[in-house]
Amino acid sequence: MVKVVIIGAGLMGTATSYPLSDNGHSVHLVGTHLDGEIIKSCKEKQFHPRLKRNLPVGVRPYYIEEIGDAIEGADVILSGVNSLGVHWIGRTIKPYVRPGQMIIAITKGLETDAEGNWRILPDVLAGELDEAIRPQLKFAAVGGPCIAGELAGRRHSCVVFGSRDFSAVEQLASIFSTPYYHIWKTSDLVGLEFGAAFKNAYTLAIGIAYGMLEKAGGVDEAGANFHNLAAGVFAQSCVEMSRLLQIAGSDQSFAYKLPGAGDLYVTAVGGRTVRLGKLLGAGKTFKEARQIMAGETLESAEIISMMGTALPRLEREGLVQPNELPILRTLVDVIVYNKPAQFPIDQFFGGKAVL
Repeated sequence: MVKVVIIGAGLMGTATSYPLSDNGHSVHLVGTHLDGEIIKSCKEKQFHPRLKRNLPVGVRPYYIEEIGDAIEGADVILSGVNSLGVHWIGRTIKPYVRPGQMIIAITKGLETDAEGNWRILPDVLAGELDEAIRPQLKFAAVGGPCIAGELAGRRHSCVVFGSRDFSAVEQLASIFSTPYYHIWKTSDLVGLEFGAAFKNAYTLAIGIAYGMLEKAGGVDEAGANFHNLAAGVFAQSCVEMSRLLQIAGSDQSFAYKLPGAGDLYVTAVGGRTVRLGKLLGAGKTFKEARQIMAGETLESAEIISMMGTALPRLEREGLVQPNELPILRTLVDVIVYNKPAQFPIDQFFGGKAVL
């Protein structure tokens, strides 16, 4: 048995406590400063109001003010915050981390600096910790398709654990793996994180395709939908993710496996990214759509904005040609420059369709 401390009592952070509890581990669930009502319910009723489930046996909830008690003696720290909270969680755990601990993140996203250089979020988190202790910690991340409610319902889920230290991946997989939580392992942490981040951007494109259906008047009297367009966008998105992974020097096949196509599919089933895409495809500008969705974290827009910063660098360095990545360029136009959504379909798959 090991002690795992989950920081972030949202849907996915809490859902991860179920396989851990089923494996007999000690699990402490620490809410952020935004999770007060969730933790109150968990403490008083052992019930998570957003997951709509009782906490697993043995999971102990803590307010953020109690983090010192919660994290003492932890073997594994799991970051369950969204991409906007990565710096915060690094600063928050900084006084408590100890040599030999493993830190694993379920957060999906990237950062770019002013010059457009990419940085994966485990490295962002590590950068907030004392430089002397970083080499004594093991950093890992989770990627792949996993809906929190299904994991908490103990439905079969397939994910990838990644770390530059493969021994850490093996150890973490043995801690988390259950008959319903299936874990593949990789030492290509950069590829895993890039795939997870790019998937968020390209899910927006699929949402846009279905928003265009609404703009065209919806499903017609004979039942014709826009599934054909959405499928073409999905396929081109996988092609573009593969190209971006190649540029990053990572495993291109991730684009067609769990971190890419798998996660793209499950995210396109629904949620706020698809909802934003539908608004954009139906004719709203990003500024208008953001007002409609005020208060919601729009991680897809964040990653697209960052890619808008990275694209000019990639072109300057000769890594990307002007005719490449038509969907990504469309997304940048929509999110960064507030342009109407319109796909250059005949540029998909390398150029004009052959008739």
